[in-house]
Amino acid sequence: MTEAFGPRGRIVVGVDGSPQSVAALRYARTLADALGHAVEVVGAWQARTSFEQYAPTNWDPEADARAVVDQAVREAFGDEPPAGLTVRMEMGSPTQVLINASEGAEMLVVGTRGRGGFKGMLLGSVSTSVASHAKCPVVIAHGTM
Repeated sequence: MTEAFGPRGRIVVGVDGSPQSVAALRYARTLADALGHAVEVVGAWQARTSFEQYAPTNWDPEADARAVVDQAVREAFGDEPPAGLTVRMEMGSPTQVLINASEGAEMLVVGTRGRGGFKGMLLGSVSTSVASHAKCPVVIAHGTM
């Protein structure tokens, strides 16, 4: 357990704004409430270097990603987010950001597939990779709760 959360542990949730990640948020809250842990929402962002020359000068990929995550939190919880909920944004590949965030966590929750998922796939590449490499137990939330 980490000092930042006192005696409580943390359940990390990967969020990209997809319906599956909103379901993962809701499921993580259920787990956190039952286990007495805090929920830490983690979002990742990457600059699209090949498109930078075409991007508006005021384009802020981190702010755009944060807006997507904030909207997913509102969609999942409305005006009643879990007590102690935190949001962390990091630059990097979603897989590596979530693997790093899993260090010291009690659990990592992700959706079955995110924004890049192909219809019909059981699991996306991020959920498959984090299930194999996370530093804590991983729950893959199926469906849309």
